[in-house]
This record gives sequence, C-alpha cells and structure tokens, in this order.
Amino acid sequence: MKALLIWLLFAVLCPGYLLAQEAASGLDLRETLSGQFAASNVFTEAPRSGAPVGVGFRSVTYPAWKFSDHWTLTGAWQLNSRPYFNEDFSNPGNGVNGNILQASLNYSRISDKGSMMIRAGQLSTAFGSFLLRYDDADNPVVDLPMEYGYYYAPVSNLSIAGVQIDGTRGKWDGRVQFANSSPANPRSLFEHDQYGNWAGGAGYTIRQGLRVGVSGYRGPYLDRQYQYFMPGEANPSTLPAHALGLDASWSRGHWTVLGELQKFVMPYTLIPIFREQAGYAELKRVLNPRWYVAGRIGYTSANASGKVQSYEGAAGFRPNRLQLIKIDCELQHYGAGPYFNENTLAIQFVTSLHLGIARN
Repeated sequence: MKALLIWLLFAVLCPGYLLAQEAASGLDLRETLSGQFAASNVFTEAPRSGAPVGVGFRSVTYPAWKFSDHWTLTGAWQLNSRPYFNEDFSNPGNGVNGNILQASLNYSRISDKGSMMIRAGQLSTAFGSFLLRYDDADNPVVDLPMEYGYYYAPVSNLSIAGVQIDGTRGKWDGRVQFANSSPANPRSLFEHDQYGNWAGGAGYTIRQGLRVGVSGYRGPYLDRQYQYFMPGEANPSTLPAHALGLDASWSRGHWTVLGELQKFVMPYTLIPIFREQAGYAELKRVLNPRWYVAGRIGYTSANASGKVQSYEGAAGFRPNRLQLIKIDCELQHYGAGPYFNENTLAIQFVTSLHLGIARN
C-alpha cells in the first residue's frame, strides 16, 4: 500500500507523470526545492551557541524509469544545508549533506481484485505512516513529528537496504519488509554490525476517506560505535528492539485529520531498558484554493529523558500550483533538562519542478 500511495501521490502532484504511467515505458523526473528562514532560541543553545537566526535549503529529486507495464526503477535523493531541520539547530558546524532516501527496482501487478508490488533496494522503513508525507510540498507544517528524525530517533528518515512486498485486496492493504538494519539505526551495506530486521503493517479503509492501520518492527538495533553502546555490553545481535504503532487518517471536504501512536522498547544489559511512547495529531483545513491552516500537537515520554510536548501551527499560501509559502510557529516544552522551552518561527518557500518523457 505504501508504494501504491507514493505512485498515487506522484500522479496527483505531477499530471505529466500519468503519461509515463500509461505508456509502455518512460522517464519521469520530479524535484522539490525548499528555502527556509528560521528564528529560534535553539540556535543559541550549546554546543552551537550561535546567533538566533539561520537560513537553509533542501532539494529532493525523484527519478522514475518505467521499463514496461510491470517493471520500474524509482528513487529519492536529498541534498540539504546544515542546519536545515529543527533537530539540527543546536548542533555545531555548517555544511551540506546528501542522502539517498529511496532507490529500488520494483515489480507490480494490478487486477480487479487487488494489487501487488515487490521492491528491492534502498527503502524507507515500512513502520509508521509519516514518511509518505516527508516531502516539504506534502508536509503542511515545517517540522517533523518528534519520533522521526536523523539523530538517535526511534524512526529514522534515512533508507535501509532490503526487500518489501506491498499488497491490497478490497478495503485491506498490507506490507512486509526485511532489511539489513533497524529503523532506529540504519546501517550502510559497507558498515559493520548489520542484522536482519522485520517491519510491516496493515490497514483497513472503513469508508472513503477514513482508514486505520497498525505497524511494527523487530530486530537488533545497536552497533559497537553507537553512542549508548557501553564497554562490556552484550553482543548487539542478542538485543532486538521492537516497536508497535497505530495510525489513522480521515479526510472529508476541506478537512484532513491524521495521527499516530507508537511505543518503542530498546534493550540493554548494562543500563536500564530504554522505553519510549510517542504520538501526534495533525489537522489541516483548506480555506480556499490558495490558503490553508494546519496544526500538529505531539509528545514523547521516555524513561531516560523524560517528557517533551510539541505545539506547532502554520498558514500556507499557494501563489500557483507549483509553489507554496508556509509561515510556521512551534513551541517544544521539556519536562527536564536545562532548556524547558524551545521556540521557533520559520518561513519556508517550496517550489516543485517536473519533467516527463513517455514512449509507447
């Protein structure tokens, strides 16, 4: 279902992409470019301890090459300045990062009864639902839910090497993924401490616009260079992490509501087992073809780091169908630590580019 939703998203955002899909073969290239200004007290926190304002950019390139009715190559490559994402504001240094978010060979079949797709390569995790909306053009606010991220997040935005099967039948959809590492600690094929991990999920569409789903993952997550891997700790292969998530989405008219609840357990032997609960609810209201308002509230609660609450609101304006301007305010409140409140004001400009070449 995840892959099929991505294809549907391409079609909605890029009408030219339909030409390549209907043709026997074709090449499609989509690009999302973002520029961002942010004012935040997080910039002033250690170890960055810098000025309270910053600017950044991000680009995500989505190539797709269709060989036949059943075979395709798809990818997503990200280039961003550092800092750009909110979780990076307090980290020292400046620069540019490049990441492969997806790169896979896909085989699909569709019938009147359902559909099936097999993908192999670098994949986003099959756990959770937010990564379907990770693009700045799809995310109605600026920041990410707190359980998603790059630095020791329980659900990483980075890709993992593996194989995934997606399927639909009637109102049901499902996905199963086997990967070389955990969504909590993606490992390159050239790195040590790679251990097989399972992830997957299923969903049921109760009626048009209303869907509920469940997902989970299980497998070893530590590596010997991990920040919290202590000398004398057990072999990482004997410490499997597991997670369980619930998600729901509802859309009707001008309203869209989305949410997730998740629980993570990451075992150790030398220190207490890490346990975390997290969740968020997101609301979007389209005011007219050019304007919308959106908000997201979220929380995390961990036995090692305490509780964090997040409140974010944004207004979006579309000068045309390819461009989007967001004005966003976010407050994060920490139950413990030296910084109790982190406040961020961001202005983000997003533009989309598209090129499609189809052959019959």
